[in-house]
Amino acid sequence: MEYRQLGKSGLRVSTVTLGTMGFGGTGWATPVGQIDIEGARRQITLARDAGVNLIDTADVYSAGLSEEIIGQALGKNRDEVLLATKVRGAMGEGPNDAGLSRHHILRAAEASLRRLRTDHIDLYQVHEWDGQTPLDETLSALDSLVQSGKVRYIGASNNTAWQLMKALWTSDRNGTSTYVSQQIYYSLQAREAENELVPISIDQGLGILVWSPIAGGLLSGKYRRGVEAPAGSRHLTEWSEPPVHDEDKLYNTIETLIAIGSEHGVSAARVALAYIIGKPAVTSVIVGARTETQLADNLEAANLILSADEVKKLDDVSAQHLLYPYWHQLGASDRLSPADLSLLGRHIR
Repeated sequence: MEYRQLGKSGLRVSTVTLGTMGFGGTGWATPVGQIDIEGARRQITLARDAGVNLIDTADVYSAGLSEEIIGQALGKNRDEVLLATKVRGAMGEGPNDAGLSRHHILRAAEASLRRLRTDHIDLYQVHEWDGQTPLDETLSALDSLVQSGKVRYIGASNNTAWQLMKALWTSDRNGTSTYVSQQIYYSLQAREAENELVPISIDQGLGILVWSPIAGGLLSGKYRRGVEAPAGSRHLTEWSEPPVHDEDKLYNTIETLIAIGSEHGVSAARVALAYIIGKPAVTSVIVGARTETQLADNLEAANLILSADEVKKLDDVSAQHLLYPYWHQLGASDRLSPADLSLLGRHIR
């Protein structure tokens, strides 16, 4: 297992992170698993044995049950791993039971600490943007948690680039703790993150944690053109995270993954994960699985190295059209930064 610096921080994180949305498996988390305490213990053991040192969760996963299960499953071994959780979603029906107000953040952090059975959270992430709470208030509250020792590092998730830059600027202006990472959706199924989110990470030194790197199972190899999916599987039209906009492109990408996987004697899912692990600014991919067999396969992605030719094939089959102003900037490609080149470099001939 490789360990990478999380952005500009001194924290070293395994290239694969254990995702726990399926721990508890109630509400909208049910499609990704219904894993009880014993199943969680087995998954955590598998991950730790493979070298994983980060476990990611959120307070809203199964309404806090995911955090509770992690706390119970780790027990006295809590300090042998890093714990990441999130705040922003509704944890009650009251008017202040959601969002990124100082009130909600401080209450939510204390609740997460109790459920996780720990005295500190290693990485506390804002789960989504809150356009109605001043950033000064949000970042001040997060800084209070860092200064108290209850949180070690802070990060963002599911923000746009301008929202991230505003937050980074606000932290710099006020001299408060700053985001060291962002958690984003990024996969061969949809590479929109390369437009702004990857470049800002390169330019500003943010680590990237990737959620759903195999697109919720779409890139696992069980969905193929003209082949009926296994019983119980979702139809493509049922996907909202991530949405499927181009079925032909998706199937072409899947066939390329299967072909490359066949050459290595591994699954399409493992190839899809290895591809994202190799992308600029990516620190770690978050993997969760319904079964231990699936998890064991996903964990092996950390050891799969793709050739430059294989990466190019995957780049080409999943390529996006350049949006404005990128196609316009491509004409001035003599003065590009590393952040610019992360998107435009492959278009320069």
